Amino acid sequence: MARVKKIKNTRVLRHLKIRKKISGSQERPRLYVFRSLKHIYASVIDDSIGKTLMTVSTLSKDLKKKEKSSDTMAACQLIGDAVAKKCIEKGIKKVVFDRSGYLYHGRIKALAEAARKAGLEF
Repeated sequence: MARVKKIKNTRVLRHLKIRKKISGSQERPRLYVFRSLKHIYASVIDDSIGKTLMTVSTLSKDLKKKEKSSDTMAACQLIGDAVAKKCIEKGIKKVVFDRSGYLYHGRIKALAEAARKAGLEF
């Protein structure tokens, strides 16, 4: 149990260090990713006005129908693709990627690569 707390605390510290350097604007909002054991969430946030522009997760009704298991790489690729499509619909082509202190591999990497492939630039 102590090891799990230590891992979470180091992630939170990494996240705080990253957030000092990264912020979203109207031209380039921040693509924020949160990963839990069962689900993954992606939000596009404009930090200049403090507003969340959109949120997509594995709990979304339309994505639940496509993928039965929500903690897989395929689900993360669907989330990345959905975020990119919604951003492009709203006229957002460039974002700043905030990985929230998670290492850039596995599910986080799959989401980012799917978003890039669908047309987002970061």
